[in-house]
Parts: sequence; structure tokens; C-alpha cells
Amino acid sequence: MDKKELIKRVKEDHVKFISLQFTDVTGSVKSVDITPERLPEALDDGVWFDGSSVEGFARVQESDMRLVLDPDTYAVLSWNPKDLQRARVFCDIYKPDGEPFAGDPRGTLERVLSKLEKKGWVFNIGPEPEFFLFRRNGEEDIHPVPYDVGGYFDFSARDQATLVRTELMHALCEMGLEVEMGHHEVARGQHEIDFRYGEALKTADNVITMKYTVKAIAAKYDLIASFMPKPIFGVNGSGMHTHQSIFSKKGENLFFDSGDEYHLSKLAYHFLAGQLKHARGMSAVLAPTANSYKRLVPGYEAPVYIGWAQINRSALIRLPQYTTGRNKSVRLELRCPDPSANPYLAFATMLAAGLDGIENELPCPSPLNNLNIWNLSEDERDEKGIDSLPGSLAEAMHEFESNEVIKEALGPTICSVFSRAKWAEVEEYRTRVTDWEIGRYLEIA
Repeated sequence: MDKKELIKRVKEDHVKFISLQFTDVTGSVKSVDITPERLPEALDDGVWFDGSSVEGFARVQESDMRLVLDPDTYAVLSWNPKDLQRARVFCDIYKPDGEPFAGDPRGTLERVLSKLEKKGWVFNIGPEPEFFLFRRNGEEDIHPVPYDVGGYFDFSARDQATLVRTELMHALCEMGLEVEMGHHEVARGQHEIDFRYGEALKTADNVITMKYTVKAIAAKYDLIASFMPKPIFGVNGSGMHTHQSIFSKKGENLFFDSGDEYHLSKLAYHFLAGQLKHARGMSAVLAPTANSYKRLVPGYEAPVYIGWAQINRSALIRLPQYTTGRNKSVRLELRCPDPSANPYLAFATMLAAGLDGIENELPCPSPLNNLNIWNLSEDERDEKGIDSLPGSLAEAMHEFESNEVIKEALGPTICSVFSRAKWAEVEEYRTRVTDWEIGRYLEIA
């Protein structure tokens, strides 16, 4: 979409306000609002804002930042009142000297993707973000209650959550996402809405769009929509399984080889090997909260052990069986990311790890087919050389900070801000006293 077409669309859609959106390093959405009258100027010159007001963006003495609009990301926020119609446009962030700002997560993903651009390749991503819908059972202290009693793929005509999910899917379709399927997940109150795979940058934009749309629609029903990885003890947490493939600019799936046993090309095997090698180093970015590691434990269908398989859901990376032999459908499903991750940084990290495998032609280990890794003892896993993901955010951060490939991909600015934020989270979590500790120790200690 060019500038003239965007201005025309805004007028035709009767938009009253335009939200210029970007994210901080942790993935929180930030926004600057303008009116349609200012849009031509904004498209030509960008919009200046105070970067020092965004955590980790800039010091006070170098705070001026410029938002550069991406017209192709225009979408109307359909849940707003028609008389106050609002649209959004995603932006890239630049410094006063015209250089891209190194602390911009979206710009970081664009920079990593530029390596593929030079090769004539396209990195396609298909994420599956899961979330919970909760009722409140208190005004101040929220102890969430699942909104329904359904199970995996359950349907009930009287299920109010089905109605909410239907409205969510409709709103996302109106905003330009190609929604493929919505369904109830395993746990009570847990849902998933899948949208069509696409080029990594657009897909990252779509993940951000989905998260705040889900929260906005849920709020209409006085519900809390949560993408927290493990909000309830004893049930499955919420993941964001991510399907990946590399295509040529002509639409050829470069992960496909009809002559291979698993229909994977050498490129795919090297990419897979790179992600397995860097799995521990990626973990802090793909599962970035202290709570993430309550999900990544054995017994709840979450991948903990580092390996790959064709049909084994206990492996970190899976080759979906139904894609075998179907050229454009062959892909790798990475199962450890969760929806609390910043999608721009997550996809950049995943690509950097895979590219390291391709560039260094890393050998791929044998698949873990017909092997339930969750049932193996520690000695049996050691014997088979099966490593595990970090067990805590602190352990993941140590791996992150010692992984040069991941740090180079994200750059020193992003890494510095990310490390500062995550170590502060580790320390706050470490010093908190939980209800479990009170119940366990108060009377017996």
C-alpha cells in the first residue's frame, strides 16, 4: 500500500484516530495517537517521540526517536465505537541521524531477515498461541476462574466461551488475519486461534495484533484473557508452537526433498541442527518469564528435552506427520516458545540459530521416533545423549549470556536491556514468599 492509498483508506473507513504502534524489548505494545489530518505529514517525515520514556530505549540526553510508518500494516481496530473509529499502523524506530535504532525489536527482526533477502529466501512462520479466558472472583486481588468447563476440541451450543471465541475470530479476520481455526484446548478455559502462516515479519505483527485483540474483546465480556504460560497449577500451560520453513522467492519450499526418508532437504537438516545446538541459549528469549519454566516441566505435554522426531510430541522439534510428502507443507515445529515471548525477538533468535546450522553445515542427530522421552530416567537420557532445556529463568539467562550467536543476532543494545529486565525479574521472583511456602512451612518450621 502506498501513501496515497493509505490516506484514501483512512478516509473511506471513517477513522478518527490512528495508533502508531511499536513494542519495547519485553513485548509490551506502545502507541502514539495521531488524527487523520496529520497522517500525510507523518508518512512523509515520521513522528518524533521521547524514547527515554520507554524502558530501555534511550538515555535522557539522547531521547529523540522517530517513528517511521509501515503503510502495509494498516488495520481498523474493529471493537471500537464507530463514531470513534480507530486504526493502527506498525512503525519502525529511527534515531535523529537517520540510522535504525538498535533497540527496536521489529527492526532487529528485519535486520536478521535481511540475511535471507540476500540469498533470495523467505522465512515463513506459523505460530499457534494459546490463551486462557478467566472470570474475576475479586475486585482487587484477582484469583482467576476458568470461564468454561470444556475440553480439547469440545463444542457446546450453550458454551459462552464459544461465543466469545467466535467474536474473537471475526474481529481478527476483519483486521486482515487469515484465521484458519479456533478451538478449545486441553485445560478448562484454555483456547487456541490459529492463523495462516506467512513471512516472519508480518506474522510477528499478527501475533502482537492477536494478543491485544483477544484482550480487548474479552474485556467487553468482563473477562481476563491471559497469555501467561502457566496460570493454573496441575493443568497444561499455554504454549506457542511455531511452524517454520524457508521458501525461495519463487515459492519453492527449500525444506522439501522428495528423495529423503522424511522428505527433508539438507538445508532443513542443517537448520534443525542449528536450533538443537542453540536450544538452551534461545530459551530465555522464547520462554522469557519466571512463570515460563512452570510450563516447561515433564508431564503436561510441554517439550523439555532437546531432540527432534517425526511423530513424537515429547521432542523439542517435531516434523508433523500429516505434512510428509506434501511439498509446501513440509516444515519444522518448534514446541518450546510460549506466548509471553516478544515475537520479533523470538523469530529473530530462531532464524539466527537455524542459519548458524546452515552456514556451518552442522550435522543433524538421529530422530527420537517411537521414544517417549518423558518416561526415560535421567541415566537413560544421559546414555542416549539427550539434553534438557533450562529449568529456570536464571539458568536460561546464563545460557543466553554465553551464546555468542544469539547475542550477535539481537545486538548489544537489545541484549543489555533484555538482561537487565530479566535479571531484575529473577531477583524479584527469588525474594517473593508464595502461598505454597506459607502452607508448607508456616506451622512445621
